[in-house]
Amino acid sequence: MGRKRAGLGEKSQPAGIFKRRRRVSRSFVMVAIGVVCAAAAGPAGAAVPARAAGASAEGLAEVQADFSHELALAGPQSSAYVYDLTAKAALVSERATALHRPASVEKLYTATTALEELGFEARLQTTVLGAGRLLADGTWEGSLYLRGGGDPTFGSSSFIHSHYGGDGASVNVLAAQIARADHIRRVTGSIYGDESLFDSLRGEPSSGYAPDPFLEGSLSALSFDRGITGSLRGAHAQAAYAARRLRASLRADGVGVAGGAGAATTPAGAAELARVQSPPLSQLLALTLPPSDNFFAETLLKDLGARIAHAGTTAAGARIVRSTVAALARIHPHVVDGSGLSNSDLTSTYEVVELLAALAPTPVGTSLSDDLAVAGRTGTLERRMRHTAAAGRCRAKTGTLTGASNLAGYCTSANGHLLAFAIFNDAISVAFARTIQDHLAITLARSSIEI
Repeated sequence: MGRKRAGLGEKSQPAGIFKRRRRVSRSFVMVAIGVVCAAAAGPAGAAVPARAAGASAEGLAEVQADFSHELALAGPQSSAYVYDLTAKAALVSERATALHRPASVEKLYTATTALEELGFEARLQTTVLGAGRLLADGTWEGSLYLRGGGDPTFGSSSFIHSHYGGDGASVNVLAAQIARADHIRRVTGSIYGDESLFDSLRGEPSSGYAPDPFLEGSLSALSFDRGITGSLRGAHAQAAYAARRLRASLRADGVGVAGGAGAATTPAGAAELARVQSPPLSQLLALTLPPSDNFFAETLLKDLGARIAHAGTTAAGARIVRSTVAALARIHPHVVDGSGLSNSDLTSTYEVVELLAALAPTPVGTSLSDDLAVAGRTGTLERRMRHTAAAGRCRAKTGTLTGASNLAGYCTSANGHLLAFAIFNDAISVAFARTIQDHLAITLARSSIEI
């Protein structure tokens, strides 16, 4: 199977791919009675579901038939699972335990773990520390160390404004603090970048940890503008380049620097002189999930490893994700990265919906839902399902690799029931898969459940 296709995460498709006929001409009445006992037991610990059974009232059978028909068109390598959180019953189960590559739906696992383990208000800090002493005339006698804290937003003010709407940690702010708050006018030594919080692998598993264009960035605890290095090369070019940019910003603020810029680990005993922080985690996820940002997701995975396991590696972060989602929803997906770029990631529609169902009544679930792309409105769903019942009523995470297209999230039905769903399509074109997914999401949004 070929490598993944995506730009920054995944790019929205042009409007107009939703051109299929509507075989459903009225709202559905969906009832949960008659679902197999294992599924009806509810999320987070229910037995492996059998296929959802027939309806006790008109409506559910039609919804199930619609899903069955669409997935028959998609072929045997597609699956779906729908759980009604209001009625507490499974509505649809089509090959729901079959394992698939989640693609960027994997980011739901990463985001959930970050919220659970780090907290909504967690911020990632980039600091400047000094080894030396400040003289009375404003001279720092010694060198400065720019220590990275795994903030994917860190960079120049102009880059942050153009890429993140102004929400990020700026090197210009650090320089201003040193010049104006610390009253440093001259540095006798050099400026060093310290990226030691993470390992030095720039990619993720799908690239063999080598630099990967599908990340649209290069991983480091001290990535500047997503890891650019200018003309610098070498194992720690990213850290050295960030130090060079701090040196330039200091000079622009009137601080003379006698030495050059390079990469080094901050020595013990260095004093903190300045600090900038990322937006809170809940806001970082709003920059990650709607556009499906692979670079942010993989950086956050290493942040989990660094802060929870004291090892800033992809493998350490993935272990924490597996442990966390198992504890929250009693599921066991095979997680090897943070973004879903790897073909080795494996999960099922049932596992994804179990997590969504377990999270829905919790603060973590509310935050996660708020950060999902909204059908017809935002992110990778901005141009999908416009002017349909799903627009504004379904919010979800998309996932796309070569030969795989997925959609998972929540829909609010016509009578206000909250439905958690996942639809995975393999071995068909992305355009066809998205047409099927959109049709089924609209079906859920138009339904009306009466128990």
